[in-house]
Amino acid sequence: MRPVLVELGPLQVNSWGVMAALAFLAAAVVAGAELQRRGHSRADAWPLTIAGAIGGLIGAKLYFLVEHPDRIADAGAWLSGEGFTWYGGVLGGTAAVLLVASRQGLTPAVTAASLVPALALGYAIGRIGCQLAGDGTYGTPSNLPWAMSYPDGIVPTTQRVHPTPVYETLAGLLIFAVLWQLRTRLSAWRLVGVYLLLSGTERFAVEFVRRNDEVLAGLTQPQLWALAGALAGLALLGTARRDRGVPCTAPAGLARGS
Repeated sequence: MRPVLVELGPLQVNSWGVMAALAFLAAAVVAGAELQRRGHSRADAWPLTIAGAIGGLIGAKLYFLVEHPDRIADAGAWLSGEGFTWYGGVLGGTAAVLLVASRQGLTPAVTAASLVPALALGYAIGRIGCQLAGDGTYGTPSNLPWAMSYPDGIVPTTQRVHPTPVYETLAGLLIFAVLWQLRTRLSAWRLVGVYLLLSGTERFAVEFVRRNDEVLAGLTQPQLWALAGALAGLALLGTARRDRGVPCTAPAGLARGS
């Protein structure tokens, strides 16, 4: 584990922050390519990505503090590189992205379909940061050959545990590959449906070896969110238009496709 990559006097460059920056950069490149394919400017991806980054980080931190009210009065909890909850980031990032997209004249369908492959890739890269930081998102004790300990992590443990950030990185890369292959074959909302179904199923499954507490019917809070997302994905796949995605080229000013 290497929570701090570089120390420059009093300045520390932490691994989670570096990987988060790389995740947002990769997401912007992928989203830009998709927006261009759908007849928009590649440059439109940068305001969307910046909005998603800022809104996501704020939402993730606020959600974490709501979950841990005992930390609200701790100034370090507000400023540290730990304590970010994924689903809070999704809520905050989505709100910020939709606001910026509306000002850019992008429809929700085009925005969502252009961003879901980028979101899957960004998530995979971000989980590398969790692995390097040892931030407590690892799993339960395990005797499997690939189990590992995190003695130098932000939340250290000397027990051998499931390296769940590695599982989620691999799953995120696989989901990205599937979405990238399907992006020209499915309509916008059906592509979003595939993303919600796959990402929800992945998180629901990995939670069985995560350390989160059960909150309802033997399920953790992330599992409830994941189940809701997967069901929403199934609903979109069952009701969204079945036509193919927006053509690769479209007349300027008219390409606001579904």
